[in-house]
Amino acid sequence: MLYKKIAKPVLFGMDPEKAHHLIIDGLHTFAKLPGGRGLLRAMWGVRAYPELESELWGIRFPNPVGLAAGLDKNAKAVPGFSNIGFGFMEVGTVTPKPQVGNELPRLFRLPEDEALINRMGFNNVGIEGMKRNLRNQGQRTIPLAINIGKNKTTPNEQAEDDYRACIQALYGYGDFFVVNISSPNTPDLRNLQHGDDLSRLLAAVKDEIHKQHARFGGREKPVLVKIAPDLTPQEIEYMVETIVRSHVSGIIASNTTIARDGLRHANRGETGGLSGRPLTERSTELIRTVYRLTDGKLPIIGSGGIFTAEDAYAKIRAGASLVEVYTGLIYEGPDVLQRINRGLRTLLRQDGFTNVSEAIGSGH
Repeated sequence: MLYKKIAKPVLFGMDPEKAHHLIIDGLHTFAKLPGGRGLLRAMWGVRAYPELESELWGIRFPNPVGLAAGLDKNAKAVPGFSNIGFGFMEVGTVTPKPQVGNELPRLFRLPEDEALINRMGFNNVGIEGMKRNLRNQGQRTIPLAINIGKNKTTPNEQAEDDYRACIQALYGYGDFFVVNISSPNTPDLRNLQHGDDLSRLLAAVKDEIHKQHARFGGREKPVLVKIAPDLTPQEIEYMVETIVRSHVSGIIASNTTIARDGLRHANRGETGGLSGRPLTERSTELIRTVYRLTDGKLPIIGSGGIFTAEDAYAKIRAGASLVEVYTGLIYEGPDVLQRINRGLRTLLRQDGFTNVSEAIGSGH
């Protein structure tokens, strides 16, 4: 109510990117105040429900609803986001060198479509800037994924060096890593999703993870690959086959889409990646396909167009072990996390499940 009646009208009256920075800076500042984190939990925290807890890759997730990459690009507001009900969060995409991203304007709302279009272009403070942010935030309370990419000026032939550099610098700061090869806003990046390029890149990433594991000890940290929803059935099949052969830990389905089917808002012609409600069915269908192609043996994080518990549950039943929100948070506010988690409990009980892990892939 607080968000819908007061905050959202103010934020939606601003330039989208300025509103974005206001949210990140506000959460960053508020979480540093004495008692700030406790107040965030009191306002928006989600109760711990045993039926929504799960363990994946040796990591405990208090609930299955996480924050997708792209909102907290520089890991500036991790304590704030950690205290408003998320079960985990993804930061980034981070690149080895800082980069300013594409020209403004580069973020657009489509309210009638409950969607966003962005062509940010991996604007971020680089690995050293992210490291400083994470170093100064104290102990984390939810699992943290670090989404890694390559700099715009790095040719694809040298892309593996950038992904290695990200892992080398940030291995000690994340619980798992996400290889982003599917953003539509970095030229030629999506070409890394195919054939030998993908095999070489994932082999390099896994090799670097092994090296850092040997250095740090403990549990080897999982690596996931984030894929695009704009692939042909044959491309999906080949890609999944390559990913399975590479022995990575999972797949995130999906990134934003370049499709524009059925949009009504005037911003529909803007270049960039589309997220939100128009992606709901497309991403769920991709999850279903990946789950079938992997015989349900490779964990999937479902992302794209989640606004309700029913949206999240459809992705879980299609094969997602966890889900992520981004655009739904922008349109619905932090209360959406409580609504999704409460709704998931109800849906699980209706179908006779005692834990969310039992529902994974049950729609097949």
